[in-house]
Amino acid sequence: MTATTVQHARIDGLDLVRGLAVALVMARHALPDVAPGAGVVGVVAFFTLSGYLITGLLVQEHTRYGRVDLRRFYRRRVRRLVPPLVVLLVAYALVTATLDPLDDRASLLRDLAVAATWTGNLPHLVPGGATFHLWTLATEEQFYLVWPALLVFCLRAGRPPLAVGTATVVTVAALLATVWWSADAPEIAYALPTSWAPAFVIGATARLLAPKVHLGVPAAAAATAGLLLLAVVPLRGHPWTYLAAGPAIAGLTAVLVLAAVHWREVTGWPLRWLVALGTVSYAAYLWNYPLTLWLRPLPFGPALAVLATVVMAALSWHLVERPLAARWARTSR
Repeated sequence: MTATTVQHARIDGLDLVRGLAVALVMARHALPDVAPGAGVVGVVAFFTLSGYLITGLLVQEHTRYGRVDLRRFYRRRVRRLVPPLVVLLVAYALVTATLDPLDDRASLLRDLAVAATWTGNLPHLVPGGATFHLWTLATEEQFYLVWPALLVFCLRAGRPPLAVGTATVVTVAALLATVWWSADAPEIAYALPTSWAPAFVIGATARLLAPKVHLGVPAAAAATAGLLLLAVVPLRGHPWTYLAAGPAIAGLTAVLVLAAVHWREVTGWPLRWLVALGTVSYAAYLWNYPLTLWLRPLPFGPALAVLATVVMAALSWHLVERPLAARWARTSR
């Protein structure tokens, strides 16, 4: 879900965080009874990391050039996010039109339109079936539309904390309104953007505080332990999921990110596996949910889905994402 451009040097520590986040999402899909909260933890971790990274990109550009080219920023986002999504949607359309394993052929065109317009997190538009998980991409894109403009305005005024303060007030108010509106059926708030918006603000705040905060391995280990503990707790279907669990997950992720951003190189094979998974985490997230639904009826279906996810994510990275990023890097010089 969280995108970086290939031409920039990758930081192993941040890929490790990505790998942990997508591994938790995959664990929830494969073992819902064992890790019922892992999906929430993984998704909120991605949101927090997005807030951190996007804020960092904007602040660095403003510091270096005295301005931020928002058109260029949005062009980079589209180039990074759209091609892998298009590949997934083409595959989804072909599978549904020919095999229809989930019996949702009737809603195919609607689901494709919702996915392609990043509106899958809006009331009455949240799709079912194999594209349900794309509500998170819609939430990310809507964050990209609002936060950069607000932050750039405050950077120009020399008051970046004002952006955080404004965003905090707005997102907390929206969250409280959402919880009140969905009080009788908290589950309907799960895919709404207002339910998780504070996570982006927490990530952004962490990035603005990063020069003054120095966290080491003990803090990262404690934060990771907290995230793993929450992953085995049933988190969905309750107002406190949004009021307490979401901010707690975001806070723990922010601690982990503030430590991991200094890990240029990560060694040891278990961690290297997570770093590798983090490198292809965007495509892994795109593919894992539909593959899990399609393969679940088969013997060892969840395990096959995990394997197929890794294969498809690797293919996406090597055949789509990295070549296109390299080509666009050459043309932008």
